[in-house]
Amino acid sequence: MKMQQTMVQVLPPEMKVLMNHIYEYKKGVRRMVLFTCNRRFEAFATQRLCRQSIDYVVQPAGKENVNVYFGRKECLDAIRLFITRPLNELSPEEDFILGAMLGYDICAQCERYCERKAACKRKPCKLA
Repeated sequence: MKMQQTMVQVLPPEMKVLMNHIYEYKKGVRRMVLFTCNRRFEAFATQRLCRQSIDYVVQPAGKENVNVYFGRKECLDAIRLFITRPLNELSPEEDFILGAMLGYDICAQCERYCERKAACKRKPCKLA
């Protein structure tokens, strides 16, 4: 009797993180997600989102990575308007808004905002 071998596809850790983000989004835990991955996983991620009928926006994040924002259309419409450059170049206000949209702890976002504003006073900040 021949033993039939089945191929088990092992997902890289990055894709397991994506699957968890999709699960949380579908369950209503998050309204928007930012997923950063290597460019080689972009097609897998976007195809998975398409199959789940989830809207998304992809933006470059350096030479090897992409940021994949996904979630509610209203949130993604805002992302298209104000996330037009690398995240490290966002103004303190834009950074605060993004963190709030992603559901980060609001008190931590307030602390981060204050720290970034103080840094701007010490040296000029890059603004849009």
